[in-house]
Amino acid sequence: MKTRHLIDLDDLSLDEINQILDLAKVIMAHPPYYLDSCHGKLMATLFYEPSTRTQMSFQSAMLKLGGQVIGFDNPGNSSVSKGESLKDTVRVVSNYADVVVIRHPKEGTAKAAGMFSRAPVINAGDGGHLHPTQTLTDLFTLLNTKGRLDHLAVGFCGDLKNGRTVHSLIKTLIRYPGSRFILISTPELALPDYLKDLVRAAGCDYTECASLYDAIGDVDVLYMTRIQQERFASREEYEKQKGAFVLDTETLKRARYGLKILHPLPRVDEIDYAVDDDPRAVYFEQTEYGMFARMALILHMLDGSKKQLDARPESNTPHRCANPRCITSTESYLPRLFKKTDGGLFCEYCDAAQPAGGGEEGR
Repeated sequence: MKTRHLIDLDDLSLDEINQILDLAKVIMAHPPYYLDSCHGKLMATLFYEPSTRTQMSFQSAMLKLGGQVIGFDNPGNSSVSKGESLKDTVRVVSNYADVVVIRHPKEGTAKAAGMFSRAPVINAGDGGHLHPTQTLTDLFTLLNTKGRLDHLAVGFCGDLKNGRTVHSLIKTLIRYPGSRFILISTPELALPDYLKDLVRAAGCDYTECASLYDAIGDVDVLYMTRIQQERFASREEYEKQKGAFVLDTETLKRARYGLKILHPLPRVDEIDYAVDDDPRAVYFEQTEYGMFARMALILHMLDGSKKQLDARPESNTPHRCANPRCITSTESYLPRLFKKTDGGLFCEYCDAAQPAGGGEEGR
């Protein structure tokens, strides 16, 4: 039996997702019952990129389950600073830990880590690609504040191009009936085409809009995101997009009474502080819901797990991924893996579409 990793929520069936959410609800109602659930278990948190909520949420979740935590939150304080490869770091750490949680600025890193880990790997965010545990947080928040996950009109606002939380949540919500999306962004920060293709293939409707003021009255849920400076090639490019969308109390007057406002945080200037006092703003409660969702996920991942190293796939092409943000651009030993669809050729690590010919030849 292969080691179970959570790279994308697509790795879980819809029934499994709902079971995790149901368990999170039970844990939230009866936390003392789970105090020793992970007694004797170790979780390693490998955070190559800054984090407050995700890292502390995972750590709190494991400690509240009776387990312990090892790892680093700054690669400069680890052997990574000496040039250690991702493969070697993960291979060693998975000897110590029962579950490995990894965040990295390169897209596809979690998938790569899973190839070399003897323990289950959980993706805590890989560049601008995916963030499945934030999606579990978002789903659990919606269940507790809206009471359902189906037939919701969800507005996504901000950096939809690089917003890994947006990508993961859309990929999961299209699995629930009646989902509809309003995509609010500048043309430069629009949702990637491969995700629009997935939305259409699932039979869900979406519209694109450049005005938060015009769109806010049409949504049940508003998912705000910041313009992410760290995802831009230059400060100049970031400055052109900074401040494009701001949710303030004046704009909120046009919103529905039952609206719920979510944000993965941190925020910069996209939500005015005065909005915090509006009962429709649930982004601080969202952080607590996330801890319970991750507690349930940890229990799910450790249930019956056996530490082993799975056979790695072999390269299916001599080409390399054309996306410079892909983990394969720096970890050259990784097998080169691509998938063909009607839409073209895509990297299996980062989902980036490849140019005609499949990308640059390897040397």
